[in-house]
Amino acid sequence: MNEGLRILITGFGPFPGAPCNPTEPLVARLLQLRRPSLSDVKIFGHIFQVTYENVDRQLPLLLASHRPHALLMFGLASRTPYVRIETRARNAITRLWPDADHARTRKGSISPDADALAFGPHTAKLLRAAIRTGIDVRASRDAGSYLCNYLSFRAIEAARRRKGPRLAAFVHIPLLARGRTYQDRGMPHRISLEELVDAGEAMLLEMVKLARQAARGSASS
Repeated sequence: MNEGLRILITGFGPFPGAPCNPTEPLVARLLQLRRPSLSDVKIFGHIFQVTYENVDRQLPLLLASHRPHALLMFGLASRTPYVRIETRARNAITRLWPDADHARTRKGSISPDADALAFGPHTAKLLRAAIRTGIDVRASRDAGSYLCNYLSFRAIEAARRRKGPRLAAFVHIPLLARGRTYQDRGMPHRISLEELVDAGEAMLLEMVKLARQAARGSASS
């Protein structure tokens, strides 16, 4: 712990049906945070291309180069109007929708011999931290079967390895509001980028606290 904590925050780029992915500006804003509690924390950011090949190539490289103690990942759930903190990753992969490289998988599962993988009890603490910001956020047991679920599955696998990150979490965010037009027109409220940054900061600070606790536990065992 003398070298400080390392946190990796990730998002995704555009993909078919979502030419602008709001996880990109969210990650950028979180990387700009300056807080006393983060003074000894190295925070790295990465935006994945929405392809299976990119996740398989880039995730191991990121973990090897940054050696993060915690991994906080964001993805877009365009049909959900609230924030979802995923509690598990399904061993499922869609054969219906191509990725951003127009590639389709030929199999319906990620691993031939695994069930769904759970992130762990720390997701409940992230949920409470986000709720305190006033945002509409809920726990989720279904991360889908596209790249968000795929990255979640691979991240949990990495976190279970001896030299992997101690903690991993995946958060789905909705499409963002644009100005005040939605409320002005009587349309359902959409979450703003500022609201997401507040919730993202709360979850990041909670991850830092949890990673410190995990590191102290490892040092004393």
